Amino acid sequence: MATRHSSGLSPRDMKQQLLDKARARRTQTTARVADDAGDDVFASKPTPLVISDDFVRFDRQPGYQQLSMMQQAGAAFGVPEPFFRVHEGCAGATTCIDRRELVNFASYNYLDYSRHPEVIKAAAEAAAHYGTSVSASRAVSGERPIHRQLEAAVARTYEVEDAVVFVSGHATNVSTLGYLLGPKDLILHDEWIHNSSLVGAQLSGARRMPFAHNDPDALEALLSSQRGKFERVLIVTEGLYSMDGDVPDLPRLIALKQQYRCWLMVDEAHSFGVLGERGLGLREHFDIDARDVDIWMGTMSKTLSGCGGYIAGCKELVSMLRYFAPGFLYSVGMPAQVAAPSLKILELLQGDDARQRIARLHAVSGYFLTRARALGLDVGDSLGVAVVPVILGSSLVAARLSNQLFEAGFNVQPILHPAVPEKSARLRFFLSCEHTEAQVDAVLETLIQQLSDIKAGL
Repeated sequence: MATRHSSGLSPRDMKQQLLDKARARRTQTTARVADDAGDDVFASKPTPLVISDDFVRFDRQPGYQQLSMMQQAGAAFGVPEPFFRVHEGCAGATTCIDRRELVNFASYNYLDYSRHPEVIKAAAEAAAHYGTSVSASRAVSGERPIHRQLEAAVARTYEVEDAVVFVSGHATNVSTLGYLLGPKDLILHDEWIHNSSLVGAQLSGARRMPFAHNDPDALEALLSSQRGKFERVLIVTEGLYSMDGDVPDLPRLIALKQQYRCWLMVDEAHSFGVLGERGLGLREHFDIDARDVDIWMGTMSKTLSGCGGYIAGCKELVSMLRYFAPGFLYSVGMPAQVAAPSLKILELLQGDDARQRIARLHAVSGYFLTRARALGLDVGDSLGVAVVPVILGSSLVAARLSNQLFEAGFNVQPILHPAVPEKSARLRFFLSCEHTEAQVDAVLETLIQQLSDIKAGL
């Protein structure tokens, strides 16, 4: 026997009653709409959906529009695009482009390990043993002994508890900052910090505040006014700024992070293998205990002649990143032939040959800085180790000068607006331990002559 509601209706009758009421409401609503429109709504055609081409066509997107303007401006001024030139061999102090050998000042191969026979042998043996891909994320089935060997070597080199390696240097910062910080936190970074840290900060959802470049007083002012408003606070700096070749005041930053109970992260992409007599980076340059910095980050595409990045620090930090950082957890493991060169170079850095390479790098870099200043060139605040800018103050002048140096046999890349402010447009010189004083003299003499000709023609 069917159950009945207190109204006397069966569930089936109640359902039918509700459907009848809903139809009646729709009919009333339709009639009102028709009356308001002065027409029968069922006879009218639906309003067509109109979407502007600005939101559909890729050639209407702001990025492409900006790129087109830059390329048109270059063509109008007779300046060929200086980017994406194809190097036909190993790029060190010299390189081959369009079958021409050029003196090369646009490579991060600071200690010239990328062509070292033992490094190449290590890569070949690793590929032969493990294959060319580990074919899965490390958490699933991509873990190999060489991964843990490399991480242990990084941790020993920094004299910290543990390290973890990522397949991309850019993703190392993006994923680490994106995971560690959240909406209740604050990231304070040098205004010239690398894009990877900016993207990581945006991904995290944390509040982000820049401070004036290499200005600890500006940082302290922010800490004094803002620290109490947030839970976790992270200070981010670089070990050696690749745009200017200068370094931060690490002891002062450590003092501030201790005073205000923050984390301190140092991006050593360009400083590891370069600063210090043994190439141990910013901590050796200032002779500080590595444990005074909470997060050491670095890349393996410069001195370490591989690809990817690492985070070194305490075991708790590294464990969290291993299990939860998206750029590690959901990415394929580093190929063995990419890990092996960096592992071999960490071994080589302990020997006398490495110290000689570092000493040669320091000597030729210092020579470049001294000669450039003597010629009246603006080299900013460069320390004169591996990276020296020549600031020209005009994107047009920088692009033209780069092209004319290229024609004269020197590969030097320009840095143009909007990558830097227009007044800071420059040529950026990366030195190698294999560069000679004669090569430095030749490029600077050519630069001075060509710069004079360009300015005379403007």
